[in-house]
Amino acid sequence: MAEQQSTATAQGRDDAPDAKLSDVSSVRVAGRNSEVPANRVLQRVIFPRDEDPLDVRPLYVDEPSNVSNRVHFTSRRSVTVPSSTKTSFAAYFNAFPASYWKRWTWVSDVVLRMTVRGSGRVDVYRSKPSGDIVHLQGKAVRGAKNWTVLEFHVSLQPFEDGGWIWFDVFTEDAQLEIKDAVWSTDKDLPEQKVSVGICTIRPQDAVIALHALGEDPAVLDVVGKVFVVDQGGKRVRDEPGYPEAVRRLGDKLEVIEQANLGGSGGFTRALYEGMENTDCEQILLLDDDIRLEPDSVLRANAFARAAASPVVVGGHMLNLQARARLHSFGEVVDLKSATWRKAPGAVTDHDFGEEPLRETEELHLRIHGTYNGWWMCLFPRQVIDEIGLPLPLFIKWDDAEYALRAGAHGFPTVSLPGAAVWHMPWTDKDDATDWTAYFHVRNRLIMAALHSPYDVRGPLLKQGLKLSLRHLFSMEYSTVALHQKAIEDFLEGPDKLFETLGSKRPEILKIRNEYSDAHILPSAREFPPPTFDPVKAERLLKPPVNPVVIAARAALSLAHHLKEPDREAIDRPQINVSAQAGRWFLLGALDSATVSNADGSGVAFRRRDPKLFKQLMARALNNHRRLAKEWPRVQREYRQALPQLSSRDAWKQLFGS
Repeated sequence: MAEQQSTATAQGRDDAPDAKLSDVSSVRVAGRNSEVPANRVLQRVIFPRDEDPLDVRPLYVDEPSNVSNRVHFTSRRSVTVPSSTKTSFAAYFNAFPASYWKRWTWVSDVVLRMTVRGSGRVDVYRSKPSGDIVHLQGKAVRGAKNWTVLEFHVSLQPFEDGGWIWFDVFTEDAQLEIKDAVWSTDKDLPEQKVSVGICTIRPQDAVIALHALGEDPAVLDVVGKVFVVDQGGKRVRDEPGYPEAVRRLGDKLEVIEQANLGGSGGFTRALYEGMENTDCEQILLLDDDIRLEPDSVLRANAFARAAASPVVVGGHMLNLQARARLHSFGEVVDLKSATWRKAPGAVTDHDFGEEPLRETEELHLRIHGTYNGWWMCLFPRQVIDEIGLPLPLFIKWDDAEYALRAGAHGFPTVSLPGAAVWHMPWTDKDDATDWTAYFHVRNRLIMAALHSPYDVRGPLLKQGLKLSLRHLFSMEYSTVALHQKAIEDFLEGPDKLFETLGSKRPEILKIRNEYSDAHILPSAREFPPPTFDPVKAERLLKPPVNPVVIAARAALSLAHHLKEPDREAIDRPQINVSAQAGRWFLLGALDSATVSNADGSGVAFRRRDPKLFKQLMARALNNHRRLAKEWPRVQREYRQALPQLSSRDAWKQLFGS
């Protein structure tokens, strides 16, 4: 039995001017054959895994918080909607990001296909870039005792600038069961396998990711190989869960043990192995310290297969500590200031538990980013063939540099909604001030030298000197020392990047360890109670915003840091402050303080040292003068060295393979 139905009314918000969309959309009852060929599936409708906590629920279904009737997830692919219930599948993992498929792929229309049993109504909606909602089509199911297949055909024509598609379900006096719902196409996607690469120094986390990869036959069908590049002191093979990972993945799993070459060395090894030792058409990089939604692998794979021309497909970052929160929706590199930031229009730290997709206008506009972090990022083989391998940068900026290089060769990066992993947000890390501060600065300079079309010396000098003062006022002498080392190494040129890839981190750790502010103690209880007036500290913590006030506060801090400190403050912190309160406009008025680290696991005892302050400030001034003067020479050297730094032969020699 088949029937066509178009409707301009529904139990929801309607938009009569868009009723013409019914001309390009339809619903069909297709009998009992629910099978959609795997090479036509774009995105499966899925539900939480058994091990997922309750707070992930808003990512899979949008249901009113004030009702007692909730849908029941009966498996990863099936759900029961109880009687007298209205629920929406306009959720992050189950709405279809139509605008991205319209813009980047050859798919011109999609088919929502589901198998249902019972009674109820299914309605399909779309959104505009503004977030306005339009009803497209719907179908009532009445007393279906046997499983029946529904198909909803929707054109992607109006989705150039933004918009999602989803379905809602309404029941009255009976329940409705739904299973095997998929967003699909009527055309076959080319078959392409994925080589997955996981770089790890946290073997326990890596094993958890391997279990997730191996749990679903559909995911295993597209995975040709899994390379774990093991760079830690503890080995993956020694973890209790490793035998189960081997059982699930079989001969698809290969663990490569090598010295710690950082993220760039580990991920590059995964790319290298995927290119040299598999015929997989795609290579997917995953961080080890993630929790994986396995269907994200299928979605990235399908998107790349359907792309009108090759694109890099990135996954979003969800917050591992607050699972319903989207931390990163899309990112860009601002080449004029040589900094990374959220993409124009992108949201950050969005809580779907508080603001569902349908109610968040900003989430409906299509976002264009220029790079995606390697917590999850997929590369077509052609991209790597044409642009080479990443640079030997150890960590930080390697992902951004590689994406910018790909973009310059005509391979854009698409951060795909609905493809995501849970990862610790960078706001809970100290990586702007700990040993990684060296790599932040050096590698940012390398990226700017290679890719910025602007004369960035002005911004680099202004930002660099301002940052040096802020850290010095905050008594973070180790951070300033590492920043200066980074500038000095950058000015030496690119010749030693490969040579020092494995040794640079130990060198940096040794330098940092020479400064007392780098030493982390368990708690402020290690010291006598603080003496500073907390009310005065509260007043000082109010951020200055007026430029005149900022300059005045900075001048006072400068004068204070040139004086000898109170002798009692050398051994007794004047105040205990949180990581969030450890700001220059407070600490710049003090002689000492304990400051918690970002994750709250310990404190650093910072003490004012006028001699160190003067030495490091003089070093910073000299290095920034050199940076301005020598930039043209150094930029030329890095650009000339790029082919060798990214060559497969150079990396092959380093790997010894």
